[in-house]
Amino acid sequence: MTPAALPRTRALATVALLGLLTACGGQNPESDSAALSQSDTRRSALAATGATRTEAFRLLNQASFGANASTLSRIQSVGTAKWIDEQLAMPAQDVHRTRWLAADAAIKKGDPKATAGNNEVISSIYERALFADDQLRQRVKLALSEIFVISLIEVSGTQAEMAASYYDMLGRNAFGNFRTLLQDVTMHPAMGKYLSHLRNQPADPVTGRQPDQNFAREVMQLFSIGLVQLNPDGTAKLSGGLPIPTYDQDDVAGIASTFTGFSWYGPDTSKPRFFGGDPAYADPNRYGTPMQGYPQYHAITPKVFLGTQVPAQKVADPDASVKIAVDTLFKHANVGPFIGRQLIQRLVTSDPSPAYVQRVANKFANNGNGVRGDMKAVLRAVLNDKEARRAGVASGERYGKVREPILRVTAWLRAFNATSDSGKVLIAPTSDAATELNQTPLSSPSVFNFYRPGYIPAGGEADAARMTLPEMQITNETSIAGYANYMMGVVQRGIGPRGEDNLGERPDMQPNYTAETALAEDPPALVTQVFDKLLPSSPSATLRNEVLAAVQAHTMPPKRPDDSNALARDNAKARRVQTAILLTLVSPEFIVQK
Repeated sequence: MTPAALPRTRALATVALLGLLTACGGQNPESDSAALSQSDTRRSALAATGATRTEAFRLLNQASFGANASTLSRIQSVGTAKWIDEQLAMPAQDVHRTRWLAADAAIKKGDPKATAGNNEVISSIYERALFADDQLRQRVKLALSEIFVISLIEVSGTQAEMAASYYDMLGRNAFGNFRTLLQDVTMHPAMGKYLSHLRNQPADPVTGRQPDQNFAREVMQLFSIGLVQLNPDGTAKLSGGLPIPTYDQDDVAGIASTFTGFSWYGPDTSKPRFFGGDPAYADPNRYGTPMQGYPQYHAITPKVFLGTQVPAQKVADPDASVKIAVDTLFKHANVGPFIGRQLIQRLVTSDPSPAYVQRVANKFANNGNGVRGDMKAVLRAVLNDKEARRAGVASGERYGKVREPILRVTAWLRAFNATSDSGKVLIAPTSDAATELNQTPLSSPSVFNFYRPGYIPAGGEADAARMTLPEMQITNETSIAGYANYMMGVVQRGIGPRGEDNLGERPDMQPNYTAETALAEDPPALVTQVFDKLLPSSPSATLRNEVLAAVQAHTMPPKRPDDSNALARDNAKARRVQTAILLTLVSPEFIVQK
């Protein structure tokens, strides 16, 4: 990209992102559906037997890490509902911890004191996101990782093995039952370390010690029932005009006692194993196996929370206590709307209508066969809903979501059939707001994720309409310029370190622009080709004209008879291709998922 193109690129990126603060009206998506044209209805009917390209592309924006030719073709052939069913039928594969351990073993061959770390987890996540066939499971894993948050910032270095195992666990449970998911989240050592209920001990009246309440608070506030009581449609229940709290401090203290007496997995429940630190008691599988109960460190007093009581125990039974706690949370009326709304936000639209939330919550409560918490039924409800599939609803001003930075990058890499020079998909952290993406997978700065599900940008129409736009919480002037500049670099050179030792000739991940380069001397055809790969439908005339003008601004030297200016021509073609791609990647049509 030439310096002359920078001001336009930055300006367009600023409009694309900051413009979202005001580019929302007050209309309800439900009202849009009444205005569907007959052609919209006919297109929706194709879901069972086939799909238009636009319908297929929209589904892939919601349910994958980006559209590419093969997935588009499949959905166009079988229809949206059939593709979703095919994805839900694919088995889970535990790959992340296996890859981490293999990398660790290879590193130790060169230096027995060295270990694998965070980067191996990040690269593994990207490898599956970009190349796995089970795209829906991979996308739901990312969504779950932003609800049931742990972070490589805390679970890092040699303990990153735990984070890899945790991501595997989310994948196993993505299409299972929410009760099992909540249990496995609770008992995973990565969560135990991150929210400090690993090695949690009961109250001691002599010393004044109290059980750690960190996980107890967050499992209610963030992972299951939320702060206020909800109607089935996700709206708050009110008393005297104010929301009714779901729990109080007594509930936090009560449920915290159920999470006492858990620590590292191993063949015994001895004191050295509970507290750790002694290598002789460090089981090699402790980072990938659920925590185990240590009865001598579990509270035997009654534990009262959320209208439930774990009776006093003559013999401490930590597993029985946790079962009652998880069952109580799972059966709470809030869980369906609370989790359902967040899944809609992560996959489809940031501010779903109450009716949409209720339809999803209904499936959480009963999958049609009397089963509560069936994640497959919930995901079908999210993705097959009329607010997810109907074009007339999607055109509403209140509909859609800002595509989070991770998903922008994967959409670009998948669209242009990127390959890995090393074969290992090496992508390093990209968390710096000023120079990178302001986001790295599994690396949230806090348990509250990169952004809160209830975030409403202050000021502008979004605030006036009380419209939630979570991803805007990490959108500011610094991150806007950082994203534009970062993408300018990677579009030109590729992404990732230069090989495993970072001494290679180019970044590991390389997009394939062969088809676009062949069209570089035909700017309208080039621009159309780029739009077709990155956008679900035809762009606005404004965007097309902006990109076309920028592409044409790069002069193409006429070919000399002896081809002595071949290099100059190749450079001009590359600049045209890169300009078309970059300006599309910072455009509103790309950044806003509709």
